[in-house]
Amino acid sequence: MKNLKVAVNTIGCRMNQFESSAIEEKFFEKGYQITDFEDIADIYIINTCTVTNDADRTSRKIIRKAKKQNPRAVVVATGCYAQVKPEELAKMEEIDIVVGNSHKTDILDIVENYINEKFQEKILVNNIFRENDFKTFQISTFFEGARPILKVQEGCNSFCSFCIIPFARGKVRSAKIEDIVNQAKILAERGYKEIVLTGTQLSQYGYDHKEGYLLDLLKKLSEIENLKRIRLSSMGINELNDELIDFITENPKIAKHFHLSIQSADDKVLKDMRRDYTVKDYIKVVEKILKKAPETAIGTDIITGFPTEDKTAFENSLKNIEKIPFAYIHVFTYSEREGTIATKLKSVVSPQEKKERTQILRDISYQKNLEFRRKFLQKEMEFLIISEKDGKKIGLTSNYIHAYIETEKDINQFVNAKLSILGKEREDNIAVEC
Repeated sequence: MKNLKVAVNTIGCRMNQFESSAIEEKFFEKGYQITDFEDIADIYIINTCTVTNDADRTSRKIIRKAKKQNPRAVVVATGCYAQVKPEELAKMEEIDIVVGNSHKTDILDIVENYINEKFQEKILVNNIFRENDFKTFQISTFFEGARPILKVQEGCNSFCSFCIIPFARGKVRSAKIEDIVNQAKILAERGYKEIVLTGTQLSQYGYDHKEGYLLDLLKKLSEIENLKRIRLSSMGINELNDELIDFITENPKIAKHFHLSIQSADDKVLKDMRRDYTVKDYIKVVEKILKKAPETAIGTDIITGFPTEDKTAFENSLKNIEKIPFAYIHVFTYSEREGTIATKLKSVVSPQEKKERTQILRDISYQKNLEFRRKFLQKEMEFLIISEKDGKKIGLTSNYIHAYIETEKDINQFVNAKLSILGKEREDNIAVEC
């Protein structure tokens, strides 16, 4: 086995990136050679995505490419597509093994058994989440430049009408606070200044084991002396109570950056999406945050072209979006997913309207991001040097402003600088060291 080459291809979200890294690490520790996906490998593992139809097509395309590169290779399909539609993938002649998210941690053993037993038929691993999975969730770490990203939670207990994720990722599972704190301490001792906490629905952290929730975790992490900044990934407003908001906005170690998905700014569409809040509820939370910490960056996700988003709903959504001081907006075009409730809704939005609405919102996002950054021109801010591009250092502020920094300081160091020039993109900003 030691001479076998393994290549992993990742499609989709950060969760898949984390898990692909963990898969590679397991194979590497067992003596396998990890190689680039473009190389000739003995084992190809495709970590699939199913968030859109395009993601399904991309997954199938890469699977075919793998078998074409080496017809004798063992090709494994895992990830969300493999979890939700295992039988569909198993019909592909290029695939040898289909492993859902539920058994993703067992891929090494499954592949070795397949090779040792010299199976002639496909293996389709049971894709039902096991009860034990909810008790043994392990924290994993992925590095993005100078920032370690800790996956501390997976799964979601919400069932939005458009979303396949609860079916693909299962119910909420959370790592133990003690394990997360120990990992964060190790990273801080190694000199990392900022960590990012992420999960499928981070604000639902702890909803499974009841041993502590996000607030309890943040209190413990903020006590780590050498850890200077903690950043939170996407959260839902329903889990943000006053105590949690107060702690985040008042604690200097926690980045002043909230990513709060709204998905639509029209109440009727939100109801059809089963989002369980109103636009007024959302605005109330944003206002509460900005009153406590006015410099905070508020980011969001919005879906355009949901089946019931008629012209009136879209126009109403635009009016509300204009009122909310977003620092940026991630815009997604609605894509029907088999197995979700939204597929039963008759669409009133044409493909062309979806395309036009997506562009309108992307233009609004650009203007809002420009307005947000403009508020900090000529103001001294603290940047963490997170990477280098074309010989220039890139810094990141607590409130998610990226900029090229004119400094001699190295990556993973803080520098105080004034934002002097705003470019078209977030990294076109130029900051001069004070």
